[in-house]
Amino acid sequence: QLQASGGGLVQVGGSLRLSCAASGRTFSSYVMGWFRQAPGKEREFVAVISRSGSSTYSDSVKGRFTISRDNAKNTVYLQMNSLKPDDTAVYYCAAGQIVSRSDSRFGSWGQGTLVTVSS
Repeated sequence: QLQASGGGLVQVGGSLRLSCAASGRTFSSYVMGWFRQAPGKEREFVAVISRSGSSTYSDSVKGRFTISRDNAKNTVYLQMNSLKPDDTAVYYCAAGQIVSRSDSRFGSWGQGTLVTVSS
């Protein structure tokens, strides 16, 4: 089970850190990803982190967002800096077995947390 938190309202250029806490003892065996869905749009890939900690980002967030994981705390994070209005979306964390940009590769999903960036 995944529980995302940390969303909120932030001004353009601001920062937020999202957290996703996982229950269970096998967190370290999962690939973890962040996806987002803006109003009226399809869900899109944001970032993914492998079991060993290597990360991949979408072009739209590269250089501004950082995904990380703390296996001791069963938590994955998404540090978001230099936020833009286009970053406004519900952000979802997900767990899977394969490093992928496709949401179909992730079998477990958190409930989502809303990020609103105001201009």
